Amino acid sequence: MTHPDPSLEHITPAEHVVETTHSEPEFTGDDYKAVFRHHPGGVALITAVGPDGPIALTATSVASVSAEPPIMVFSVSEFSSSLPTLKVAETVVIHFLGADDLRLARLGATSGIDRFADTTLWESLPTGEPVFHGTRWVRGQVLERVEAGGSTLLLAQAIQSNVSAANPAPEPVGLAYVNRKWYGLTDAAVIE
Repeated sequence: MTHPDPSLEHITPAEHVVETTHSEPEFTGDDYKAVFRHHPGGVALITAVGPDGPIALTATSVASVSAEPPIMVFSVSEFSSSLPTLKVAETVVIHFLGADDLRLARLGATSGIDRFADTTLWESLPTGEPVFHGTRWVRGQVLERVEAGGSTLLLAQAIQSNVSAANPAPEPVGLAYVNRKWYGLTDAAVIE
């Protein structure tokens, strides 16, 4: 090996390695889940349509990335039956659920059922995506998919909504998910 600095020619690459005697305790997936279990998550129902029909899933990972342009992100587990559709869908609809929408949150979180069997709960937009009645929703164009561990992150730019600054919907009682339980966030929950 040739060194740019001749005074370093006697040092071998192995001598550059610094060994530590201190080892970090292993932080497991169960440890990680224990931390996030007590971190409240807003609840959303995500829908899309693919070659095999519509899909719906409940998510607590929806977050705002940017207001200008309006970009959202959410993650989907590799074990989700909805992931194959979300990997090819050009658009998604994110329904922001309130406490009155608990039935929809449970619907999207239940495996092995036809989430669209009750046709009185939803309709298709002219663009094909299902929207559930009585919810605040945003339709987004999928910009990017990022594989991250055992999940896929989807970034979507908002392109349509049934709510606007000029025409806001009534404010629902918020719905949160904490430690495997649903909570309605009323004014009684305010602690300031």
